[in-house]
Amino acid sequence: MRAAVLAAFLSAAACAALASLDSLSNRDAVAGLKAALEKGSLAAVGLLGRTDGFFANDKVKIPLPESLRRYEKLMRNFGMGKYADELILAMNRAAETAVPEAKALFVDAVRKMTVEDAKGILTGGETAGTEYFRRATSEPLRKRFLPIVQAATKKVKLAEVYNRYAEKGVQFGLISKEQADLDEYVAQKALDGLFYMVGEEERKIRKDPVKAGSDIIRRVFGALR
Repeated sequence: MRAAVLAAFLSAAACAALASLDSLSNRDAVAGLKAALEKGSLAAVGLLGRTDGFFANDKVKIPLPESLRRYEKLMRNFGMGKYADELILAMNRAAETAVPEAKALFVDAVRKMTVEDAKGILTGGETAGTEYFRRATSEPLRKRFLPIVQAATKKVKLAEVYNRYAEKGVQFGLISKEQADLDEYVAQKALDGLFYMVGEEERKIRKDPVKAGSDIIRRVFGALR
């Protein structure tokens, strides 16, 4: 009985949300969603694309690749902890350098959403927009992001740091240089962090659209409350 009542309630809530959206024009619905996701992406880029944006944020800080992390404690016991620390810092600095360059790609992908995509996302979960974006564009973004990361890793001399780390590890038979493609790893982790932060911003907007500071966002997301 309770399950039936709950199902009826959820169905009624969904219908009410759809009815509220129907009162908005397609242009408003799409504009509101895109404004929200663009706002979230810009906020995420601003938070991550600066010194310590990744390194000082435990939620997105990039750790050593799993293949190296297994040996991190042992290497620290051998007095080589500084190499691990240098590598971790360099990876996070590379991500921080690359993220601002990804902003245009991310915003462009958001703007290409269709009307039906937008309405589906508006009535979805609290991070439906971010989840849709990640499913639809994660791989092409990663491929386009990789050369930016490669350039950034060269700028922060990641290869040089890694070589010093790997050479020490190889001496003890702990790791080989082929165990991890650091550019691929950093690129993916940087994107993961970006999507995570965009998701956080989407949650904030859905929870309190009034604070979003945009009339169109308030009207569209307010219709779902």
